[in-house]
Amino acid sequence: MKKSEDLNEFGAALALANIEMSNPKATSSNPFFKSTYADLAECINVSRPVLSKHGLSVVQTPSYDMGIVTVETMLLHSSGQWIMGEISAPADKATAQGIGS
Repeated sequence: MKKSEDLNEFGAALALANIEMSNPKATSSNPFFKSTYADLAECINVSRPVLSKHGLSVVQTPSYDMGIVTVETMLLHSSGQWIMGEISAPADKATAQGIGS
């Protein structure tokens, strides 16, 4: 994880957002496992308004290099404070579908 030098305003805003945020509803189903889950759209619909209210936003940037897909996620505050993390994994195939999956 990387972060801005100071996190005081960021931390205060995130704490307030966490108080207001509810869990996303499991509105999608997986017939293979006979289960329900909260899909990405539901997670965004629940979190974006509350994060925005407190000056927080999420930015994700994907990259691909030598068979490895990396997604960098940054949580930003209107003060300029931020935290960032990334995750990498090998792509199934060197195709748009393989990289996207």
